[in-house]
Amino acid sequence: MPAQNSSPKTPVSARRQFLATAASGTAALAGLGVVGAQAQGADLPKAQRPARLPREVTIATVCQDGLRESSPENMVRAMLKRAEQAASQQPDLVCFPEVFTCANLSNGRPELAKFASTPLCPVTQPVADFAKRHQCYVICPTYTQHDGRYFNAAVLFDRSGRVAGEYQKIRLTLGEIENGLTPGPDTPPVFETDFGRLGCQICFDMEWMDGWQKLRKAGAEIVVWPSAFAGGSMVNTMAALHRYVVVSSTRKDTSKVCDIDGAQLAATSRWNTWAVTTVNLEKVFMHTWPFVQHFEAVLGKYGPRVSIKTHSEEEWSILESHDANLRVADILQEFGLEQIDAYLARAEQAQQKAKS
Repeated sequence: MPAQNSSPKTPVSARRQFLATAASGTAALAGLGVVGAQAQGADLPKAQRPARLPREVTIATVCQDGLRESSPENMVRAMLKRAEQAASQQPDLVCFPEVFTCANLSNGRPELAKFASTPLCPVTQPVADFAKRHQCYVICPTYTQHDGRYFNAAVLFDRSGRVAGEYQKIRLTLGEIENGLTPGPDTPPVFETDFGRLGCQICFDMEWMDGWQKLRKAGAEIVVWPSAFAGGSMVNTMAALHRYVVVSSTRKDTSKVCDIDGAQLAATSRWNTWAVTTVNLEKVFMHTWPFVQHFEAVLGKYGPRVSIKTHSEEEWSILESHDANLRVADILQEFGLEQIDAYLARAEQAQQKAKS
């Protein structure tokens, strides 16, 4: 069930105050599956856009497919041209592909030692300017250099165009290592933004679970995956396995946004090189049984203010609030419901106790 847009418009400041007061409730459950969901209205003109819920986040992903330029500067300009179209949808977050700054160049990639620089440099400055102009966060993948070491990185610019963080690819390919790149730290960072907790993985990181699992345990609500390849159903799988929103931004084929149950919310195609959707982070992932016994009572009391989406065969259920004044953490407490990680942890404790 899509999010309802009947609640009054909430100013950005009020949204941030809501997030602060929810820290001990819904936001505290971020690492336990309280994330995701598609909302309507992201494709409407600015003047007609419906009011947003406090925890709704509009996400744009831009694909590099079909572009070929002569220099990093020209490639950045070409990608920003695509991003400008997506910016009409007022995104909170815009995502670009793996090292897009020097990929698909007709003259080949520049020498790493000559190209890699600080996160904010002449090549990435236009991306920072874009973030500031449109007051959005941007994931800008490029090669960076720190203390004589080179990294395949995803730089995060905040709404003011400042560097808010940097993720360095952990699982490098053999070719990347031979070319002089250094793997990033084993524990990926989680960035605190004004809409929630954000993490990154890059391309070959897809082949290992540890980075994705660490992000989940650290409370990531949205994970961006810049990549050279599209990943296909693996993107959906990572979202469902870790119960957070996954955003892919790729050099070819499909870039997409997947919900916490792996459902595809938006995607690029041969007809559109960027995609935008709005996700509502005020939701929780549950094991259907035994909590389904309370669903009728929840819906009976709150009606259209909430929705419960159930995958019958997987026995997954997602409880979502569509009311700015109703937190899912409060509903869980009221009806004795439990998000899935807490439920599984309790079951595992009982299993271990039964063995002793």
